[in-house]
Amino acid sequence: MKIGELSKETGVAIRLLRYYEEQGLLVPDRTPGGQRRYGSDAPAVVRRIRALLGAGLPTRVIAEVLDCVCGSEAEIEPCLSPLLVARLDEIDARIHDLQGARSSLAALVAATEGKSLADATG
Repeated sequence: MKIGELSKETGVAIRLLRYYEEQGLLVPDRTPGGQRRYGSDAPAVVRRIRALLGAGLPTRVIAEVLDCVCGSEAEIEPCLSPLLVARLDEIDARIHDLQGARSSLAALVAATEGKSLADATG
């Protein structure tokens, strides 16, 4: 299928499909004229990419693990569990840091407005 057909079937913009190709996530064949041609599995691959991006994985990690995704968009090989758990731990740490930053910022806002911390944090 052509890139426009893939875009229409998956709902992913052509520009993003080209980006996925640049990142090594999606590999089309090329016609002698240089047009991209995608295999019948391309829509499933794009859905897997979107699911992994939605889970917060960067494209460099997705490139490493995409071949280990099987079946539906969310089914993965058990060998990926440590990588995904590590990524989940990173996200949890960022959330914790953001919560601390939010509390500090709320306290500063409250101080500038003459409110108590309890009033600022809701």
